[in-house]
Amino acid sequence: MILEVATLSVSEGRGAEFEAAFAQASAIISSMSGYLSHELQRCIEVPSRYVLLVRWASLEDHTIGFRQSEKYGEWKRLLHHFYDPPPMVEHFEPVHGAEPRT
Repeated sequence: MILEVATLSVSEGRGAEFEAAFAQASAIISSMSGYLSHELQRCIEVPSRYVLLVRWASLEDHTIGFRQSEKYGEWKRLLHHFYDPPPMVEHFEPVHGAEPRT
């Protein structure tokens, strides 16, 4: 499992519009092969900053399967005009984790 972490800076005053567009774009990413889950979180201290966490089965599911797909063009059309500056995207692999509480 790979965790994609994208730090998103949304243009001031466009948060609500971005969140609505993201709700629409969520259907795109969740339909991709290798997609496991995602969540979007808004920063408390800087409300125009968001973090997008996407879990993929493999790095290639994101970098090739999604980023090189036709659906990625629609994702970009819906979301990329909100960002200033462009997102910073990094990938992480598990090292150690806590077991879920029951």
